Amino acid sequence: MKTARLSDTASASRARRPRAEPGLGTRARGRRRDALHRAAKVTPVDAVAAPTPTAAPTQGESFAPDSYASTAFADVLDRSLHAATARFTGGISPMALFAAYADWASHLAFSPGKRALLAEKAVKKGLRLANYAARRVAQVDVGPCIDPLPQDRRFVDAGWQQLPFSLNYQAFLLTQQWWHNAVTGVRGVTRQHENMIAFVTRQWLDVFSPSNSLLTNPEVLRRTQLEFGMNLIRGASNWLEDLEHAVGDKKPVGADAFQVGRDVAASPGEVIYRNRLIELIQYAPTTDRVRPEPVLIIPAWIMKYYIMDLSRGNSLVRHLTDQGFTVFMISWKNPGPEDRDLTLDDYRALGMMKALDVISAIVPGRKVHAVGYCIGGTLLAMGAAAMARDGDARLATTSFFAAQTDFTEAGELMLFINESQLAFLEDTMWEQGFLGARQMAGAFQMLRSNDLVWSRIVHDYLMGERSPMTDLLAWNADATRMPFVMHAEYLRHLFLDNDLAEGRYKIGGRPVALSDIRTPCFVVGTETDHVAPWRSVYKMHLLTDTEVTFVLTSGGHNAGIVSEPGHPRRHYRISTRPAEGRYVDPEIWAAGTALTQGSWWVSWWEWLKARSGAEVPAPRIGAPDAGYTSLYEAPGTYVRQT
Repeated sequence: MKTARLSDTASASRARRPRAEPGLGTRARGRRRDALHRAAKVTPVDAVAAPTPTAAPTQGESFAPDSYASTAFADVLDRSLHAATARFTGGISPMALFAAYADWASHLAFSPGKRALLAEKAVKKGLRLANYAARRVAQVDVGPCIDPLPQDRRFVDAGWQQLPFSLNYQAFLLTQQWWHNAVTGVRGVTRQHENMIAFVTRQWLDVFSPSNSLLTNPEVLRRTQLEFGMNLIRGASNWLEDLEHAVGDKKPVGADAFQVGRDVAASPGEVIYRNRLIELIQYAPTTDRVRPEPVLIIPAWIMKYYIMDLSRGNSLVRHLTDQGFTVFMISWKNPGPEDRDLTLDDYRALGMMKALDVISAIVPGRKVHAVGYCIGGTLLAMGAAAMARDGDARLATTSFFAAQTDFTEAGELMLFINESQLAFLEDTMWEQGFLGARQMAGAFQMLRSNDLVWSRIVHDYLMGERSPMTDLLAWNADATRMPFVMHAEYLRHLFLDNDLAEGRYKIGGRPVALSDIRTPCFVVGTETDHVAPWRSVYKMHLLTDTEVTFVLTSGGHNAGIVSEPGHPRRHYRISTRPAEGRYVDPEIWAAGTALTQGSWWVSWWEWLKARSGAEVPAPRIGAPDAGYTSLYEAPGTYVRQT
């Protein structure tokens, strides 16, 4: 019965293959986009219930019944094998990894000069280490023979400078440096393969770092001696507690202290509209008079919306309403298997555009300040370009927080964006109907394994300590799933093909161009962003012909955006390029733009106010005459879905 059901799914998927798009290059799109082209295309609707897909052969395909059944079975067999393999590889395609290492190994084997150079480096590093060890044993004051990278904080404790620990960590860093030399600079290896194997090799070497072991970490040994091993007992208890939460699919320890609707996502408001994909929240005003232009926030649907409405002190929603703005927020549904066929354009039509329609009914005739965070900002760029193309002038300004529109420099995530990896990932999503929250979280943790994995293991399990839970950490653990079709489109059209930046992305059957956007843009990048590197975000200067105010703020992808006034150790750079201004290289821009201490939120509010009209009485909640009445109190129901 299980095989039959899978066969039916594959048959239906194959039958819904869309026509190939012209003008997207000469590569074999049908073969290259196999999983995506078999996905369903759902017409945007406002109904809460998901439509029932049909299964009919696509125009141009001709299969005899027996041939079609056998093809479907083969397809299901291959996809099922890939999906099962992904459970053991963390979603990484072993074929992609093998191809990268084979590319490197074959070129290295045919490069005797490079091999000789590596042998020479190995001898020199060995002699350096031996000389260092001899001088330390002789108690000669000598500095390290290799220094950690500036961002590597594993060996800062004074205990690492004592023998034998200093010798251990110096040997480790020299080995790490040698392997970096070995996997890079081999002539003929493709750039992506080189970057991939350098990344994977570094991840494997980090597993064997002396900082990760009880017997080779002086900090852990010192703590163990002082506490007579009680730190290890606490660490074992912490590990068992975390294991219980992971197996039981519970939130991390301490996250229950931040209840949605009570401690976070607690700004007063009402859900005034709901469809199968969003709930639209209108927040209660905190001032008698407001700016006439409301603010619509489009958060990322990778996580729950309330990063924009955390605790009272750092809630962007609360601060905006206190500044005299009427605020609307999209709360995305956490999709399940029944939502597998939702497309990227459904998120635009059922999300951004429907929210604008509702807002236009509540405050008719007023333009909207639209704000997009992360992938929500990418969606805003798509929607704004389509609106500009079609003459829809409802947007007053557009603000993009850590949002990419050009994906050619999208950081280390790009290491695994190729045909093999995407086909493998699509097969995983095909079986489930979505990309799981744990799979998504695991990918981001892998990018910063030292900070997010190994340092936590040492801190929680070897030192026996618990880091205090914060509202931002609790939000970060409240992940969501990603629908199969939407995520496949997102990865292929944006990450792999860069269609949006290059004018090939189609909405309504016609391409959109970001250069059509004429609203003033406020663009925020963060200094240590591993998801949307700030230089990638900065490319909005190249893609638009409008006024762009760019902010580079301290912090990362999440913490840099949550930057309320009074937050310690915050700084930012800001400048505005007029519509007719010339392009400035990001490095030159950063070097020539003055540093401002404090929160960039204040500059953004002033920017919004300067582009808003005089204050008017606050609007009522909803528009009963248009059918938009209170459905639930904020934060609604979708945000509570697990």
